[in-house]
Amino acid sequence: MQPLIKQLGYAGLLPFIGLNALTFTDILPQSLVYLYFTQYSAVLLSFFGGVHWYDAISSNKPAHQMYVAMLPTIVGWICLTQTGAPWVLGVLSISYLLMMFYDKQVLTLPKEMVVAYTKLRMQLTTVVVLSHALMIFSR
Repeated sequence: MQPLIKQLGYAGLLPFIGLNALTFTDILPQSLVYLYFTQYSAVLLSFFGGVHWYDAISSNKPAHQMYVAMLPTIVGWICLTQTGAPWVLGVLSISYLLMMFYDKQVLTLPKEMVVAYTKLRMQLTTVVVLSHALMIFSR
């Protein structure tokens, strides 16, 4: 796996970690920190749908993968419309886990990338889910 892929993956964690760190300061109102966290999470979740959309059209996959590819965007959008609801971060967190498991089962990857991608995805998703839990409990 190219170093750039790992670097960009880890860089994508910075808003999750940084916004959680901001909950322990008075730099921004807590309501804004929570809003920004939710917005970033919803947008990033949508990205994973795009991965499956591309995989489905480039690998001539069954239509169900295209339908599943739309779910992260729809879930993210619903969460954005309900930002203040107590269940939003839980739904986003569970969605990341479900997409990771779906990736493992469905994505068409070259054999040499499967282990590296799965390992990276597990690391990134673990930090994302823990960040969601921390944000939930810091409210």
